Amino acid sequence: MSSNSPERAADTGHDTFLDQTLRPSSWDDYIGQESIKNNLHILITAAKERQHPPEHILFYGPPGLGKTTLAHLIARELGGTMRSTSGPAIERVGDLAALLTNLQPGDVLFIDEIHRLSRTIEEVLYPAMESGILNIIIGKGPSARTIELPLPPFTLIAATTRIADLSAPLRSRFSGGVFRLEFYSEDDITNIVRRSAAILGVEVEETGVREIAKRSRSTPRTANYLLKRARDFAQLKRVPLSKGIVESALGLLEVDELGLTPLDRALLLALIDRFHGGPVGVSALGAALAEEPNTLSEVHEPFLLQLGLIERTQRGRVATKKAYEHLGKKPPEDLNERLL
Repeated sequence: MSSNSPERAADTGHDTFLDQTLRPSSWDDYIGQESIKNNLHILITAAKERQHPPEHILFYGPPGLGKTTLAHLIARELGGTMRSTSGPAIERVGDLAALLTNLQPGDVLFIDEIHRLSRTIEEVLYPAMESGILNIIIGKGPSARTIELPLPPFTLIAATTRIADLSAPLRSRFSGGVFRLEFYSEDDITNIVRRSAAILGVEVEETGVREIAKRSRSTPRTANYLLKRARDFAQLKRVPLSKGIVESALGLLEVDELGLTPLDRALLLALIDRFHGGPVGVSALGAALAEEPNTLSEVHEPFLLQLGLIERTQRGRVATKKAYEHLGKKPPEDLNERLL
């Protein structure tokens, strides 16, 4: 990801604590994703009536949409402790065993980026999810034996940005539901910015709130990042956050009126100027921009697709009419044929 991208911009340690403060602490504070919230309400309420933890849940979607926040809210609703880890952090079977054996009844185990678990660890996780049993192999060779350790009732909540990399056997064991988080509407992002500004004690005009929401890439994490950076700019100017101040602050960050970063625009320019609008493969685009293809396809492309600036065809990526217009360029006459 580009160093200019909002998701990768370096925050101070103080801002890290602010991110915790801005995280919703109740369902009423969590804005958007109404369908998922309704389904979770049914799942959690029914499980509590049965006095049993909810079945395991998987959230997936682009980064910054609230997967971790939902896990925290579920744990709070259940009244249990949430123990958090990530796929890359579980390197050995012993790491997973330590996590599972330390759980108390009703606890929530949250595994972020679960698609990065090794297959060996997945095999140990299957019986833990299905039967509440941890199989431990003691010894080696002919004398090796398996011990079954019963686990307390718990709920596994997992999150991933790459559900296609999750093995089918593991994915099928999330019987509580597999939920895809969608990009947020501008109205929802506006409400999130307004709430965050109130928490931060920032004096912001409604036009400033709307301008931040418009450039936030439909993502709450980015909206909060832009709000904090605009707040810093307004603080030094000793003025409220108006639309003009937000435009100036985000102009310094090179975030344009659609929320595009320099790498977003470089991708579109390369697609249009170097590859004549496409179609072109993501590997060729990555080589032209000196960026990893995965960075383009996982971080930048989803938002460009969401805005309708590019299309994916069987032959590769193609710039749309809207992309040409946004960059002030004339679309080719055969654009419609390229999009087929």
